[in-house]
Amino acid sequence: MTKLNPEHIQAVIGLINQGPYFRLLSMQVCEMGLGFANVEMEIEEKHLNPFGGIHGGVYSSLIDTAAYWAVYGDVEEDAGLISLDLQVDNLAPVKEGRLTVEGRRVRAGRSICIADAAVMDGQGRCLARGTSKQVVVPGLQTIAQALSALGHPPLPPKFMTI
Repeated sequence: MTKLNPEHIQAVIGLINQGPYFRLLSMQVCEMGLGFANVEMEIEEKHLNPFGGIHGGVYSSLIDTAAYWAVYGDVEEDAGLISLDLQVDNLAPVKEGRLTVEGRRVRAGRSICIADAAVMDGQGRCLARGTSKQVVVPGLQTIAQALSALGHPPLPPKFMTI
């Protein structure tokens, strides 16, 4: 039997939170494991549309990110994921505060993974929700390839035998 290696997960979180897009949006993956991921972001002026509310693209990015990392633990170490489809329901506007996003695996298949995510405000109000469908791509967009592109040393193994 195998399980996720906590050292690998912590190293991945540290790595991805330094990615250019994550820094651009000031979002952070705070936690992830088998079938779940939690992302947080403090709303800043750069996240607002011309009308003063959060841009729908920010909700979409948060949902896709939480959903992606919610199924990361379900794919083999030498496989990556590519988002195929993203469905987002923008339920309420917001102008300020901290957002938390909970991503949950719906299904992790050999070729297609599906996860849901919900964006919540500090009062627990659901502001947006959505579903991301991802294709599993053996040998493409792997963590090892990301490490190589960044000139980063290898991470601990993704899985441990117990």
